Amino acid sequence: MEKFRQIVVDAGKEMFKRSLTVATWGNISVRDPESEYIVITPSGMDYEACVPDDMVVFDKDGRVVAGERRPSIEKDLHIRIYQHRPDVNAIIHTHPVYSTVFAVTRQGIPAITEEFAQVVGYTVKCAEYAMPGTKELAENAVRALGKERAVLLASHGAVCVGPDMETAFKISDVLEKTAQILILSRTIGTPRIISKQDVKVMQDFLKTGYGQR
Repeated sequence: MEKFRQIVVDAGKEMFKRSLTVATWGNISVRDPESEYIVITPSGMDYEACVPDDMVVFDKDGRVVAGERRPSIEKDLHIRIYQHRPDVNAIIHTHPVYSTVFAVTRQGIPAITEEFAQVVGYTVKCAEYAMPGTKELAENAVRALGKERAVLLASHGAVCVGPDMETAFKISDVLEKTAQILILSRTIGTPRIISKQDVKVMQDFLKTGYGQR
Protein backbone atom coordinates (compact mmCIF):
# COMPACT_ATOMS: atom_id res chain seq x y z
CA MET A 1 0.00 0.00 0.00
CA GLU A 2 3.05 2.28 0.14
CA LYS A 3 2.40 3.48 -3.42
CA PHE A 4 -1.15 4.57 -2.60
CA ARG A 5 -0.16 6.18 0.67
CA GLN A 6 2.39 8.27 -1.21
CA ILE A 7 -0.22 9.26 -3.80
CA VAL A 8 -2.43 10.68 -1.04
CA VAL A 9 0.50 12.46 0.65
CA ASP A 10 1.48 14.10 -2.64
CA ALA A 11 -2.13 15.01 -3.41
CA GLY A 12 -2.50 16.75 -0.05
CA LYS A 13 0.50 18.93 -0.76
CA GLU A 14 -0.82 19.66 -4.26
CA MET A 15 -4.28 20.59 -2.96
CA PHE A 16 -2.74 23.07 -0.54
CA LYS A 17 -0.40 24.44 -3.23
CA ARG A 18 -3.35 25.08 -5.56
CA SER A 19 -5.23 26.96 -2.79
CA LEU A 20 -8.09 24.48 -2.92
CA THR A 21 -8.23 24.52 0.86
CA VAL A 22 -6.73 26.32 3.86
CA ALA A 23 -4.91 25.03 6.95
CA THR A 24 -5.85 21.38 7.61
CA TRP A 25 -9.37 21.43 6.12
CA GLY A 26 -10.45 19.19 3.29
CA ASN A 27 -9.51 15.54 2.82
CA ILE A 28 -8.30 13.16 0.15
CA SER A 29 -8.48 9.45 -0.52
CA VAL A 30 -7.51 6.87 -3.13
CA ARG A 31 -8.66 3.30 -3.67
CA ASP A 32 -6.51 0.40 -4.80
CA PRO A 33 -8.67 -1.22 -7.50
CA GLU A 34 -7.15 -4.66 -6.82
CA SER A 35 -7.43 -4.97 -3.04
CA GLU A 36 -10.21 -2.34 -2.78
CA TYR A 37 -8.36 -0.89 0.20
CA ILE A 38 -8.99 2.84 0.74
CA VAL A 39 -6.21 5.21 1.85
CA ILE A 40 -7.37 8.47 3.44
CA THR A 41 -5.74 11.49 5.03
CA PRO A 42 -5.54 11.76 8.84
CA SER A 43 -7.66 14.20 10.80
CA GLY A 44 -6.34 17.71 11.41
CA MET A 45 -2.76 17.22 10.25
CA ASP A 46 -0.70 19.71 8.23
CA TYR A 47 -0.58 18.50 4.63
CA GLU A 48 2.99 19.75 4.25
CA ALA A 49 4.12 17.69 7.26
CA CYS A 50 2.32 14.43 6.42
CA VAL A 51 4.28 11.29 5.53
CA PRO A 52 2.96 7.96 4.16
CA ASP A 53 2.76 6.36 7.62
CA ASP A 54 0.31 9.07 8.70
CA MET A 55 -2.28 7.81 6.21
CA VAL A 56 -5.09 5.52 7.38
CA VAL A 57 -6.14 2.44 5.41
CA PHE A 58 -9.68 1.01 5.36
CA ASP A 59 -11.16 -2.03 3.70
CA LYS A 60 -14.19 -1.63 1.42
CA ASP A 61 -16.58 -2.09 4.37
CA GLY A 62 -15.00 0.72 6.39
CA ARG A 63 -12.84 -1.29 8.79
CA VAL A 64 -9.38 0.08 9.62
CA VAL A 65 -6.67 -2.28 8.41
CA ALA A 66 -3.59 -0.07 8.86
CA GLY A 67 -2.55 3.26 10.37
CA GLU A 68 -2.15 4.68 13.85
CA ARG A 69 -3.64 8.13 13.23
CA ARG A 70 -7.26 9.17 13.60
CA PRO A 71 -8.71 9.30 10.07
CA SER A 72 -10.42 12.30 8.54
CA ILE A 73 -13.83 12.94 10.07
CA GLU A 74 -15.25 12.60 6.55
CA LYS A 75 -14.17 8.96 6.23
CA ASP A 76 -17.80 7.86 5.86
CA LEU A 77 -18.24 10.26 2.94
CA HIS A 78 -15.31 8.68 1.09
CA ILE A 79 -16.24 5.08 1.93
CA ARG A 80 -19.87 5.55 0.85
CA ILE A 81 -18.87 7.12 -2.47
CA TYR A 82 -16.55 4.20 -3.23
CA GLN A 83 -19.29 1.74 -2.32
CA HIS A 84 -21.72 3.58 -4.58
CA ARG A 85 -19.34 4.22 -7.47
CA PRO A 86 -17.10 1.34 -8.64
CA ASP A 87 -15.72 3.64 -11.37
CA VAL A 88 -14.20 6.00 -8.78
CA ASN A 89 -10.69 5.42 -7.39
CA ALA A 90 -9.82 8.93 -6.16
CA ILE A 91 -11.74 11.55 -4.16
CA ILE A 92 -10.76 15.13 -3.32
CA HIS A 93 -12.84 17.11 -0.84
CA THR A 94 -11.87 20.78 -1.17
CA HIS A 95 -12.81 24.12 0.37
CA PRO A 96 -12.32 26.44 -2.64
CA VAL A 97 -13.60 30.02 -2.73
CA TYR A 98 -15.80 30.23 -5.82
CA SER A 99 -17.33 26.76 -5.68
CA THR A 100 -18.18 27.33 -2.03
CA VAL A 101 -20.09 30.50 -3.00
CA PHE A 102 -22.57 28.15 -4.67
CA ALA A 103 -22.46 25.71 -1.76
CA VAL A 104 -23.42 28.40 0.77
CA THR A 105 -26.25 29.66 -1.44
CA ARG A 106 -27.38 26.06 -2.06
CA GLN A 107 -27.09 26.37 -5.85
CA GLY A 108 -25.76 23.95 -8.41
CA ILE A 109 -23.23 24.78 -11.13
CA PRO A 110 -24.42 24.05 -14.70
CA ALA A 111 -22.44 23.48 -17.90
CA ILE A 112 -21.77 27.00 -19.18
CA THR A 113 -18.33 26.32 -20.68
CA GLU A 114 -17.19 23.64 -23.09
CA GLU A 115 -14.38 22.50 -20.80
CA PHE A 116 -16.90 22.00 -17.98
CA ALA A 117 -19.17 20.05 -20.33
CA GLN A 118 -16.29 17.83 -21.44
CA VAL A 119 -14.55 17.27 -18.12
CA VAL A 120 -17.26 17.59 -15.46
CA GLY A 121 -20.64 17.03 -17.13
CA TYR A 122 -24.02 18.73 -17.39
CA THR A 123 -24.40 19.99 -13.84
CA VAL A 124 -22.96 19.74 -10.34
CA LYS A 125 -25.70 19.60 -7.72
CA CYS A 126 -25.64 20.89 -4.17
CA ALA A 127 -26.42 18.23 -1.57
CA GLU A 128 -28.84 18.78 1.29
CA TYR A 129 -27.17 20.20 4.39
CA ALA A 130 -25.87 17.95 7.16
CA MET A 131 -23.30 18.45 9.90
CA PRO A 132 -19.65 17.69 9.01
CA GLY A 133 -18.44 14.17 9.71
CA THR A 134 -21.91 12.64 9.92
CA LYS A 135 -23.34 9.65 8.10
CA GLU A 136 -26.19 11.92 7.03
CA LEU A 137 -23.73 14.15 5.18
CA ALA A 138 -22.26 11.09 3.47
CA GLU A 139 -25.68 9.86 2.35
CA ASN A 140 -26.76 13.32 1.16
CA ALA A 141 -23.56 13.67 -0.87
CA VAL A 142 -23.90 10.25 -2.49
CA ARG A 143 -27.51 11.00 -3.41
CA ALA A 144 -26.69 14.36 -5.01
CA LEU A 145 -23.54 13.04 -6.69
CA GLY A 146 -25.37 10.25 -8.48
CA LYS A 147 -23.36 9.29 -11.57
CA GLU A 148 -21.73 12.72 -11.90
CA ARG A 149 -18.12 13.71 -11.24
CA ALA A 150 -18.57 16.32 -8.52
CA VAL A 151 -20.99 17.47 -5.86
CA LEU A 152 -21.24 20.54 -3.63
CA LEU A 153 -21.73 20.17 0.13
CA ALA A 154 -24.11 22.84 1.42
CA SER A 155 -22.32 25.55 3.43
CA HIS A 156 -19.17 23.47 3.26
CA GLY A 157 -17.22 22.90 0.02
CA ALA A 158 -16.87 20.58 -2.96
CA VAL A 159 -16.18 16.91 -3.60
CA CYS A 160 -14.63 15.79 -6.90
CA VAL A 161 -14.20 12.17 -7.97
CA GLY A 162 -12.32 10.39 -10.72
CA PRO A 163 -10.82 7.10 -11.88
CA ASP A 164 -7.43 8.40 -10.68
CA MET A 165 -5.98 11.33 -8.75
CA GLU A 166 -4.93 13.28 -11.84
CA THR A 167 -8.48 13.25 -13.19
CA ALA A 168 -9.97 14.21 -9.82
CA PHE A 169 -7.67 17.25 -9.72
CA LYS A 170 -8.59 18.21 -13.27
CA ILE A 171 -12.29 18.07 -12.37
CA SER A 172 -11.64 20.14 -9.25
CA ASP A 173 -9.75 22.81 -11.22
CA VAL A 174 -12.41 23.05 -13.93
CA LEU A 175 -15.22 23.16 -11.36
CA GLU A 176 -13.59 26.06 -9.51
CA LYS A 177 -12.80 27.98 -12.71
CA THR A 178 -16.38 27.53 -13.96
CA ALA A 179 -17.80 28.72 -10.64
CA GLN A 180 -15.73 31.89 -10.95
CA ILE A 181 -16.80 32.42 -14.58
CA LEU A 182 -20.45 31.90 -13.65
CA ILE A 183 -20.29 34.51 -10.89
CA LEU A 184 -18.57 37.03 -13.17
CA SER A 185 -20.86 36.38 -16.14
CA ARG A 186 -23.94 37.12 -14.05
CA THR A 187 -22.64 40.65 -13.45
CA ILE A 188 -22.89 41.55 -17.16
CA GLY A 189 -25.65 39.30 -18.48
CA THR A 190 -27.30 35.91 -18.41
CA PRO A 191 -24.97 32.93 -18.92
CA ARG A 192 -26.22 30.35 -21.40
CA ILE A 193 -26.36 26.73 -20.31
CA ILE A 194 -25.12 24.10 -22.78
CA SER A 195 -27.79 21.51 -23.60
CA LYS A 196 -27.57 17.92 -22.36
CA GLN A 197 -27.40 16.75 -25.96
CA ASP A 198 -24.39 18.96 -26.72
CA VAL A 199 -22.71 17.94 -23.46
CA LYS A 200 -22.97 14.29 -24.49
CA VAL A 201 -21.59 15.03 -27.96
CA MET A 202 -18.61 16.88 -26.48
CA GLN A 203 -17.91 14.15 -23.94
CA ASP A 204 -18.01 11.48 -26.66
CA PHE A 205 -15.63 13.57 -28.77
CA LEU A 206 -13.25 13.93 -25.83
CA LYS A 207 -13.14 10.14 -25.45
CA THR A 208 -12.74 9.24 -29.12
CA GLY A 209 -11.64 12.21 -31.22
CA TYR A 210 -9.45 14.50 -29.10
CA GLY A 211 -5.69 14.29 -28.61
CA GLN A 212 -3.22 11.70 -29.85
CA ARG A 213 -4.08 8.06 -30.34
